[in-house]
Amino acid sequence: MGVDIHSHLIPGIDDGLPDASSSVRIIKELRGLGLEKFICTPHIYDEIHPNTPKTILSALSVLQKELDHEGLSVPVSASAEYMLGSGFRDKLNAGDIIPFPNKYLLIEMPYNTEPMQLEAMIFDIELKGYLPILAHPERYSFYYDHPERYDKLKELGCLFQLNLLSPTGYYSPKAKQISVKLLKSKAYDLIGTDLHHDRHLFRIREFVKSGQAAELLSAYPFKNHDLFL
Repeated sequence: MGVDIHSHLIPGIDDGLPDASSSVRIIKELRGLGLEKFICTPHIYDEIHPNTPKTILSALSVLQKELDHEGLSVPVSASAEYMLGSGFRDKLNAGDIIPFPNKYLLIEMPYNTEPMQLEAMIFDIELKGYLPILAHPERYSFYYDHPERYDKLKELGCLFQLNLLSPTGYYSPKAKQISVKLLKSKAYDLIGTDLHHDRHLFRIREFVKSGQAAELLSAYPFKNHDLFL
């Protein structure tokens, strides 16, 4: 991977890590597994995690101070994971957005239903000059019986991001099945940990150190390095 483009390492602002010391501890562990750079992506989900660029950058500053205090020189920056909900268009139209470098934008959907006007929202994202990355498409159960929707999303210009743990069955057997299918069809563009807590870290460490991650994923043409190093 080299670059982790999807994580919840910024402390205290969503359902990820609770404090900066926990974040630094886990960053140390992830560096030991070969990650070099982190683009952290807190949730922006109005009903649950109503973050803004200001709250994210403020919390990132707290994390950076802890990294400096520990003497760690590691590139850590911030974007966000945007829920395509009722308030998303208002943020997009107001420019209240914190994108990746080169104007990539990580988006997600509820796990149980496709958002209304999804295609129109993707069009709006692109019209504003952003490039959409769909987080963990293998986890949206409403597509399991409609694989043609994956093809449609790719036609609309969405990049796909695989969660590192999906092929292990961590989320569900069906998410594993779909992730393997999408891998075989070369549908993914990017990969991320989507790390929230120590349980994720334990399973990621287990997956990597067992050699299974390298066996399954090392030959896959992910674009993390090309886009973000």
